[in-house]
This record gives sequence, C-alpha cells and structure tokens, in this order.
Amino acid sequence: MKFEDINALPTKELLERYREEKLALAKLKINHAVTPLDQPHKIKQSRRLVAQLLTVLNNRRKDYELNALKNKA
Repeated sequence: MKFEDINALPTKELLERYREEKLALAKLKINHAVTPLDQPHKIKQSRRLVAQLLTVLNNRRKDYELNALKNKA
C-alpha cells in the first residue's frame, strides 16, 4: 500500500487497518520464531506498513489538537 493511499483513508479505517496489521505482524514474528518463514522479508514489509499507518494517525491527531487550540484561543 502506497503512502498516498494510506493518507486517503478515513481515520476509522486507518485505526482498523492499524490494529489488523499489528496483529498480523505479531503472528508473523511468532511463526518465524517457531519455524523460519519462506519469505522473511514479509516481516519487514509489515513492520513498515504499521509504521506508516501510525505516522498518518499521529499526524492527524496533532493536526486535530492544533486546530482545537487555535479555535479555543
């Protein structure tokens, strides 16, 4: 998933997607610890996607907080 696609998602979907990817990453790590994966690069891809989702969520949270402060003042 490209960063532009992630940015276009609504916040609710972003949260849902983040939770799903976080669980998928945890499962991948556990499976890899038990038996080595055929495609270990999937862990790296999943970790990056989780980070991108979290980055967009944090940016939106910060924007929301800044707008709330501006409207309050």
